[in-house]
Amino acid sequence: MKTLKIDVLGQQCPIPVVKTVKVLDALEEDTLVEVHVDNETAVENLLKMASGRQINAKSMKIDDGHFVVSIDAPKAGAETDTDAGMAGLQNSTMVAVISSRCMGTGDDELGALLMKGFIYALSQLDPLPDTILLYNGGAYLSIEGSASLEDLKLMESKGVNVMTCGTCLDFYKIKDKLAVGTVSNMYSIVETMNKAGRILRP
Repeated sequence: MKTLKIDVLGQQCPIPVVKTVKVLDALEEDTLVEVHVDNETAVENLLKMASGRQINAKSMKIDDGHFVVSIDAPKAGAETDTDAGMAGLQNSTMVAVISSRCMGTGDDELGALLMKGFIYALSQLDPLPDTILLYNGGAYLSIEGSASLEDLKLMESKGVNVMTCGTCLDFYKIKDKLAVGTVSNMYSIVETMNKAGRILRP
């Protein structure tokens, strides 16, 4: 099998995933793609991307600040189980996008109260949203102490995918307080929004 190296050492999210996806989408034959990155967040993002495409991938630490993610990539155009059902899903999925702790502009106390009500109402929908994306100030909604934490946990227990921006968690220094859902990256956020049939914004 052909081996291809991608060096994205020093590149910030979502560049490692974006560059890797471009390579995968252009492969003319089955290839072992080795992606060199310098942080564990990039490793996690690449493994999630590969998993989403149902491609085998593994990671190895070379030394501090140097990791290699090895992806057994099929040639571009090879259909996966995920691809087979994507056409129908693309028009039926509902994604809630939340970018702040507050709903609307004006008084922050009122905005926080409105956001709590919005997420509660979201938890009562039938059907529920497929995914909830939280970024910027919205990242505070999925951490310990959030007034909406129980509603988010309830939705997750019913199959809703709760995704919080990892860059935002790092920026606000609250990553260790994440209490529901998974850490995501900008490529996955954009990809999820692009495939959504409907997008809800408070």
